[in-house]
Amino acid sequence: MRKKVLLVAALLALVTLLSGCTDINEPITEDSEGIWNNWFVWPMVLALRYFADVFNNSYGISIIIVTIIIRLVLVPLNVKQLKSSKAMQDIQPELKELQAKYSSKDANTQQKLQQETMALFQKHGVNPLAGCLPIFVQMPILIALFHALRRPEGIEAGQTFLWFALDSPDMILPLIAGAATFLQQKLMMAGSPAAQNPQMTVMLYVMPIMITVFAFFFPAALALYWVVGNIFMVAQTMFIRKPMMKGTETGGDKK
Repeated sequence: MRKKVLLVAALLALVTLLSGCTDINEPITEDSEGIWNNWFVWPMVLALRYFADVFNNSYGISIIIVTIIIRLVLVPLNVKQLKSSKAMQDIQPELKELQAKYSSKDANTQQKLQQETMALFQKHGVNPLAGCLPIFVQMPILIALFHALRRPEGIEAGQTFLWFALDSPDMILPLIAGAATFLQQKLMMAGSPAAQNPQMTVMLYVMPIMITVFAFFFPAALALYWVVGNIFMVAQTMFIRKPMMKGTETGGDKK
C-alpha cells in the first residue's frame, strides 16, 4: 500500500516536472519543440480537434470519444490488474500462514517474511503494483488535456457542453465524477479480501473525495474525462471481473 502511494507520488512529481518545463501561456502548435509538446500536448490537441470537427464542433463529444479510445487502449492493463487482484485473493490463505509463521517484529524475521511473500507472489503471478499501471499512464494524459485546453493556439476558449464550460470549473460534474469513482472502486473490491482491509476501506473513500476536490478546481473537461472513464471502468469490471469470479465459484463447486 505504502509502495503504491510512493510510486504514484513519484510519477506525479516526474510528470509535473516534465510538463512544468513548458509555460502554460506558451502557444502550442505543430512547430512547438520538446518531448512534452510533441508526444503529449499536440497529439491531444489534434485528436480533440478531429473528433470535434466530425461532431459539429462539439468538444464535449470529442473528449468523450478520446476518453473511450484511451480506455480501450488501457484494457490490457486493466485486465492484468483484475487478474492480479484475483490472484491476490486466491493466495490470501497462504499469505496469512506466512504472516502467522513470521509474526515476530525483529528485522531478520520481517526480512524473511518479505522474501517469502515475494516468492509467493512470483509463484502465483501476482503483481502488487499492477493496480498502479493504469494510473501511471493516465497522469500525463490528464495534464496534456489540461494544457490542450489552457494554452494559446490549443482548443478555442469558451467551448461548452451540456450545462458547463469545458475550460472552467463546474459545481455539479465533480460530484458525479466522485460518485462514479466510488462506484468503480466498490465494484473492484466487491467479494475481495481487500474489502476487509482497513487501509483499502479508507482508500475506497479517500480516492473519490480527492477526485471530487480536484475537479472543483480544474477545468470541467477533466471532470468529464473522469466521469466517462469511470463509467467505462464500471462496465468493463462487470463484463470482465464477474466471469472471473463465476469461473472460480464453478471451480470450487467441482472440488
